[in-house]
Amino acid sequence: MLGLKLPTDPRWVNIVEKNIEEILTDHAFCEQKATSTAISLIVSFPEYTELVQEMTALVKEEMSHFKMVHDKIIERGWVLGRDRRDDYVIQLVRFFPKGGSRTTQLVHRLLYAALIEARSCERFRLLSEALQDKELATFYRNLMVSEANHYTMFLGFARKYGNKKEVDAKWQQLLEYEAEIMSNLGNTEAIHG
Repeated sequence: MLGLKLPTDPRWVNIVEKNIEEILTDHAFCEQKATSTAISLIVSFPEYTELVQEMTALVKEEMSHFKMVHDKIIERGWVLGRDRRDDYVIQLVRFFPKGGSRTTQLVHRLLYAALIEARSCERFRLLSEALQDKELATFYRNLMVSEANHYTMFLGFARKYGNKKEVDAKWQQLLEYEAEIMSNLGNTEAIHG
């Protein structure tokens, strides 16, 4: 369903289980960045009313997810750690050239967002199926559904606002590029890394 070209190595969950505190901190910041992305789309493209409406709802949802993850951190007696570089996203955004029309910029940002959500969904599925901590496994199962909905929403908007045939071709190219990135990642307790 997600179309990812390179699935995450299931052994990634073993890395996560050795440091749950780190994955929860990384996850919390991912939710915060998703909120920022939605706000940025509202600020950058206010003339797209339907997008603004959906991004407004997404801001609320992503911040509620941040709170849920932060609550898990607190429940375990930890504090939210510091944010760190997300090499996955840094490498991903190098794919499309900068510039172009406003519509092109919008489509590219929507495709990046769709792919990040798709990878998060795939990672959450792995965590939901393989974590020994059943409470966290259930937690990630519930979040996985949201991520899948976000992925389809962003991809749907890209197809709506851009030329569908061109968008689909760009999407396939981006998926291939993302597989190359993932071939060098998957060895840290990070949602995307």
